[in-house]
Amino acid sequence: MSFQSIAGQDRVKRILQNSLRTDKVSHAYIFTGPSGTGRSAMAKEFAKAIYCQVLKDDACGECLNCRKVEHGNHPDLHWVVPDGASIKIEQIRELQQQFAYRATASGTKMYVLEKAETMTVQAANSLLKFLEEPTSHVVAILITENGHALLPTIRSRSQWIPFVPMARSAMTEALLKEGQPPALVQIAVHLAAGVDAARTLMQGNGFAELRNLVIQLTKESLGRLPSALLTAQQKLTKGELSEHLVTFLDMLILWLKDMVQLSVGNRESLIYKDQTDWMAQQAMHYPSHHWIACMELAIETQKRLRFHTNPQLALEKLLMRLKGV
Repeated sequence: MSFQSIAGQDRVKRILQNSLRTDKVSHAYIFTGPSGTGRSAMAKEFAKAIYCQVLKDDACGECLNCRKVEHGNHPDLHWVVPDGASIKIEQIRELQQQFAYRATASGTKMYVLEKAETMTVQAANSLLKFLEEPTSHVVAILITENGHALLPTIRSRSQWIPFVPMARSAMTEALLKEGQPPALVQIAVHLAAGVDAARTLMQGNGFAELRNLVIQLTKESLGRLPSALLTAQQKLTKGELSEHLVTFLDMLILWLKDMVQLSVGNRESLIYKDQTDWMAQQAMHYPSHHWIACMELAIETQKRLRFHTNPQLALEKLLMRLKGV
């Protein structure tokens, strides 16, 4: 394993490897960007490279230190994850106690905070003192989806490393090379920010079934609406897929985007490519503004579900809107 084992994020790799080559590793980094862009994997490879006994600007993956980091038992590397919903002050204090001891032969101690934006105010203030007055040679990595949610004083003392979503074309190529199902790949690359996240999504429970359900429910809604309402109740709002309702709506929104394209005669860059023929026929039965209105309602439904609206009523309203009722 090395930096090159992580798909994309070439700019991040250049910054980190250059800092290793020039012995200018910062004392603190903020790895900020969407989930699935490889932030945690990059933190692990950076840690390996810092401790690697063979290479200066990468991880050999074979030496004792690289293997210790890989297996999570390097004595100078501490990985902190939220305790419940947040990172608490006790966790930061425990970290500080660990760092009071001298580092081993490497001379460098390192810690990684996952979901750093979840730190309580007390934890963040305690960490700030730690950043300002490290007791030894310390490297910190704060991993977050939103670096701006961290204290300005923490941001000002850290090097900002932005992680960007991987290009969909590159994700698609990589996943198809692995032999992943093309129909699922087309959806996953629109819902995930990186190859690993897309792969995890596809392998998750119900992903393929949810896609099939989007096709079934839209067909039934446009043909036999009562049947669609019954299917939605049995499989989505009361069935085993109920916990995946938000993902179902994500997939439905992608289907509606295809319908907007088809309603104006555009068959390029469709997501549900294997369903083009019947979708094109249905798309022409309504003006494009009908499909746009349905898409807006689907997005609004997602928002409403966050505020505990009745899932069954919300979904029935959406399916009826598809039919134009």
